[in-house]
Amino acid sequence: MALTANSSIGDWLADPTGGDLIRGLLAQSGASADSLTPVLGLPLQQLVVMSQGAMPQSVVDDLVRAANGGEIPEDTTPTGWTEQTTPGRFAGKTVIVTGAASGIGRATASRISREGGRVIACDIAADKLDALAADLPGIVTVAGDLTQQDAIDRVVAAAGDRIDGLANVAGINDDFSPAGETPDAVWDRVIAINLTAPFKLMRAVLPIMEAARRGSILNVSSEAGLRGNASGNAYTASKHGIIGVTKSAAFMYGPKGIRVNSVAPGGVATGIPMPPHMSEYGSGRLASFQQAIPTVATAEHLAASITFLLSDDAVNINGAILASDGGWSVQ
Repeated sequence: MALTANSSIGDWLADPTGGDLIRGLLAQSGASADSLTPVLGLPLQQLVVMSQGAMPQSVVDDLVRAANGGEIPEDTTPTGWTEQTTPGRFAGKTVIVTGAASGIGRATASRISREGGRVIACDIAADKLDALAADLPGIVTVAGDLTQQDAIDRVVAAAGDRIDGLANVAGINDDFSPAGETPDAVWDRVIAINLTAPFKLMRAVLPIMEAARRGSILNVSSEAGLRGNASGNAYTASKHGIIGVTKSAAFMYGPKGIRVNSVAPGGVATGIPMPPHMSEYGSGRLASFQQAIPTVATAEHLAASITFLLSDDAVNINGAILASDGGWSVQ
């Protein structure tokens, strides 16, 4: 079987020609094949996303050509996990998705739309929202900063009188700093985006769901919401906080027909950049634990978990915190 951009990294390494090419590429940056252990199941193409711009598409294309005698073969055979949508699962439903312009939010908005839902896609990046709307006609986009009440008001107005679901996906990283080093600016921004904004959007949609006696809310937490050694102080606090908000709302609103759940991702190959100034002590302290990530997921993997809990397939699930982390949380 020819090696292509969609062949898994594991398949590339197992192939005599492909393995030499990958190891040679890694050697140029002083890395070894061991660094790829968490991503062996991902397609080679995913390295472009994970590199955050450091690896251009041309590098992957050159690898494919080198493995196939100078040609890029037609790639028609899917390898690894393939997304299987459920037609009509969100038919007739209006779902708000935050962080929808990229990464997990984009994959979630796309899947809901392709499964029949009316999506209100929200993000601060207006240009990327325009690109999403071009790919998925019918999506309603709202550009704005959800830490500001006017943006929340515009999202709810765009949704209209019926809101069946809310996926709070938007989030940012911190600088890996411990509590004694965390600057006010980092703390305030991370808490505002990761915790306060999702809470305020929940608060805005809950009366509509309560009046309809139905609704589903999904808050994205993190492995850092389950433990203390996955990220820095501000991010860890924000993700522990969103789990608390989730459980409290599930208890309060469950009797009113509203389910509130959370997905806690581990490593995800979304290419979301880290802040420019990282804590040296925090980064060093966390390194060995982060290197123990068993597998890295794609945005589509997480969208599968999110849309399950958001959909009626999870009818009897309320207050759950689903660790979608490849088993990292049980190590």
